Amino acid sequence: MATHAPEQGPETGDEPTLKRAIGPKLLILFVIGDILGTGIYATTGKVAGKIGGALWLPFLIGFVVALLTAASYVELVGKYPKAAGAALYTQKAFKVPFLTFIVAFMVMCSGLSSASAAARAFSGDYLAEFTEGAIPPTLIAILFILALAALNLRGVSESVKTNVVLTVVELTGLLVILTIGAWAVLTGEGEPSRLGDLTATGTGYALLTGVLGATALGFFAFVGFEDSVNMAEETRDPVRTFPRAIFTGVAVTGTIYVLVALVSSLLVDHRTLEKSSGPLLEVVKAGGLDFPPKAFALIALFAVTNSALINIMMASRLCYGMANERILPRAMGRVIAGRRTPVVGIVFVALLAIGLVSTGEIEGLGDTTAFLLLCVFAVVNIAVLVLRRDRVGHAHFRTPTALPVLGAVTSLILASPLADRDADVYIRAGVLLAIGIGLWAVNKVVMRARGEA
Repeated sequence: MATHAPEQGPETGDEPTLKRAIGPKLLILFVIGDILGTGIYATTGKVAGKIGGALWLPFLIGFVVALLTAASYVELVGKYPKAAGAALYTQKAFKVPFLTFIVAFMVMCSGLSSASAAARAFSGDYLAEFTEGAIPPTLIAILFILALAALNLRGVSESVKTNVVLTVVELTGLLVILTIGAWAVLTGEGEPSRLGDLTATGTGYALLTGVLGATALGFFAFVGFEDSVNMAEETRDPVRTFPRAIFTGVAVTGTIYVLVALVSSLLVDHRTLEKSSGPLLEVVKAGGLDFPPKAFALIALFAVTNSALINIMMASRLCYGMANERILPRAMGRVIAGRRTPVVGIVFVALLAIGLVSTGEIEGLGDTTAFLLLCVFAVVNIAVLVLRRDRVGHAHFRTPTALPVLGAVTSLILASPLADRDADVYIRAGVLLAIGIGLWAVNKVVMRARGEA
């Protein structure tokens, strides 16, 4: 049995600490809500465009890859229940501050690119069901980011409770899709022959790269479970709570994704799905059940809102954790005494998200998110093996050695050029890394000037 992590007091030193407000059930819903959302609601069509009618295949492969890496995160968060996540694990394993900063920066940027993709999805076809394009999408996306930052400033309890409501709503939307699919099977509607169609990928080497490219983009739908470890200092008894929450969250969402992909391909041709930024709306319109498209569009808007909310929240907590590890300036760890929320981190990530939301569309931002995180996942899977030599004073989950090995290999393959992705993904990731290196240099200069280096 895992021992209980000590409860944090309200204050440590001169600064107030984060509040432990998240219990086991709330954390499970948090993980599910973090994974569900923009990926399945907005990028399903783009995945279909890459692979064809066998839309379920990339989601099934992505499910397996996500489980492999989730096992590594569960072991590490049990050993080190701190807020910095992958950055903390990288530093403990390799003790190379520059690598630690790059990993932390990539994780933060992945969260922000994900939130930006969600903001873009919010202002797309789903919202067009109500506004008919009357308001500029970029303006909507910026206001959307600002509203979520304001909610985060109110406190983690308010943000996580909002997440619970939105998670229930987005689960309802996916259950609508599954109900439509069940009705189609019972009434003989749809085209089952499409489910094995891989014609969009080509043959031979093109088939391999096409499947890998579709899986890499589809993996965007699975990201989120890694964010939950950044809530370790705001979770009650994290050593005991996280294994069940992460595995349950990934299993539930992975099963739903594969079923939704089957229904989507059964009812709608992949070329139609590819052209839409609201592909599941196309499924609703094609289904035999009379479900109001506007009602589903509203559900989808709630779903992408949930994705953005959690990613903004996680990026700000990552800033807090990095500040405590002295990777970022101390100011990033400052919290509001009354609310005990990381105010500087929230403002900082909101500004970056506003910048990102104007630089790309849903597919490019989603693919950038997946690419950055696949690189991070490779490092984390290696780190869990390196850190086996580091013993801690409490019991915790230990994953079988084969799983992190497979997790590292599959993550590297999906991040490699074998996965057919557009050049702008690499360019955007390269620019973000260049910014990170610049920030690293500035931080080092400031620390040396203060005699802290």
